[in-house]
Amino acid sequence: MNTSTIRGQKLSIDQQVDVAAAAGYDGIEPWIRDIQQYVQEGGQLSDLRSKIEDAGLFVASAIGFANWISDDQATRQEGLKQARADMQLVFDLGGQLIAAPPIGAHRGEDRSPPLEQVAQRYRALCDVGQQVGVKPQLELWGFSPTLSRLGELAYVATEAAHPFACVLPDFYHIYKGGSDFAGLGMIEASKMHCFHINDYPDSPPRDQIGDKDRVFPGDGVCPLPQVIRQLMDNGFCGTFSLELFNPEYWNRDATEVAKEGLQKSKAVVDAARRLG
Repeated sequence: MNTSTIRGQKLSIDQQVDVAAAAGYDGIEPWIRDIQQYVQEGGQLSDLRSKIEDAGLFVASAIGFANWISDDQATRQEGLKQARADMQLVFDLGGQLIAAPPIGAHRGEDRSPPLEQVAQRYRALCDVGQQVGVKPQLELWGFSPTLSRLGELAYVATEAAHPFACVLPDFYHIYKGGSDFAGLGMIEASKMHCFHINDYPDSPPRDQIGDKDRVFPGDGVCPLPQVIRQLMDNGFCGTFSLELFNPEYWNRDATEVAKEGLQKSKAVVDAARRLG
């Protein structure tokens, strides 16, 4: 469970762990800022790690926003410094993965660097990850002028030519960015460690749809069973992490939302298995 799914309930990270465990998940994908807040308030990472493990969970990934992609070298170096600190937090919790979205080149007014440069900058981020022991997953953002399409994601990860290079796809973002799900077949399955699972309605249209419109798997129009079947046939054995930002869900009891999300995620995966 990506903790964005219950972000609106404003729970501390240890409360988020309780919710994920009570709902029956086997993993949690926390946000770096929640880990930082826990530490700032006097929490010990060793205690949080024990709590996660005692709850039968593992840290499947984490969500950070270090600016590793900026055209400005000073900004980029500061971003790599931040990425190192974020990765260390993840490592100390027993995690091995962190999201690497195109922060710094994701707004309409931002310059979209040539993909060759993005690959070089991602390689530098992977170098930091290798030193810490946490892989930065190149994350697809469908609304961004940079890394919004599967082909761009595959190109940058390939041209980075780094053993830690990997990608973090997302069903909603694939749709938002205009890629065809068939393109997932061109990405080697072992390079997708974590995959954000969600669904989306047919309205609002693609050019107007936003994160808040994401819905539980199976409640929208995404052909999830068929795409997941394709992933399975190609050898995918990573983690599906439920990532939603729906304000209607945020107004509900967090554990109820988490349970419904897990139930519906399992249902579409089971439907995919039956297609085989």
